[in-house]
Amino acid sequence: MTKRIEVVGAVLVEDGRVFAAKRGPGKSMAGYWEFPGGKIEPGETPQAALARELREELGIDVIVGPFLVSATHDLGTSVIELSTYMCQISSGNLTLTEHIQSRWITRSELNMLDWAPADLPTVELLKERLS
Repeated sequence: MTKRIEVVGAVLVEDGRVFAAKRGPGKSMAGYWEFPGGKIEPGETPQAALARELREELGIDVIVGPFLVSATHDLGTSVIELSTYMCQISSGNLTLTEHIQSRWITRSELNMLDWAPADLPTVELLKERLS
């Protein structure tokens, strides 16, 4: 039976720019860009998981806002189900601990990055919504 992994991703937008992070070596999907986040632990809400993951991975506290979109991606041995949410940084300074690079990008730059497949529906939605 294929294992289903529920993950969450944060769409951080400041001054019309979206935060993107590049996955580090040794991780699945290494080298791909993503919206930061991670796995939902048993008994955890998606919002709590997102707040925890961003604190762990980026050293920031966030206010988790509205749900954006869900997408699934079949990795063969498992299926990733990614749900993304709009988030706002409430405190902390962005510090990369698991990613090798980050950027604040404009709507027109969304197509220039090599996104992880599960993040593509969110990218498409942002292209429609951002001005």
